Amino acid sequence: MSKEIIFTENAPAPVGPYSQAIRTGNMLYCSGQISIDPKTNEIFTGDIQKQTEMVMENIRAVLTEAGLGFDNIIKTMIFITDMNDFSKVNEIYAKYFPENPPARSCVAVSTLPKNVNVEIEVIAQKA
Repeated sequence: MSKEIIFTENAPAPVGPYSQAIRTGNMLYCSGQISIDPKTNEIFTGDIQKQTEMVMENIRAVLTEAGLGFDNIIKTMIFITDMNDFSKVNEIYAKYFPENPPARSCVAVSTLPKNVNVEIEVIAQKA
């Protein structure tokens, strides 16, 4: 099966040897997004809700480049550095999935790239 690299300047450039997303068939596998402003390449490590919003908007940019939207997401994986932030992350996350949310996992990790507090990766499917 062939694979297509998805890249957009509207999302942060990868900070390592990986692609923003890979499309194979009707599936899109998106790398984890963190709170980097793609316009300035600056990392935001402040308020967890603002970080989550930045992450979700970066995901939107990658999905858009692939011709998809949040309604195409079938699975999300959330990584947070403090489980006490779960409800704050969830509050922002829920705004992006008002109906029929995807399957999801959420785990606490000791640290994330660039010392951010939340990273989210998604798997999407073209209908």
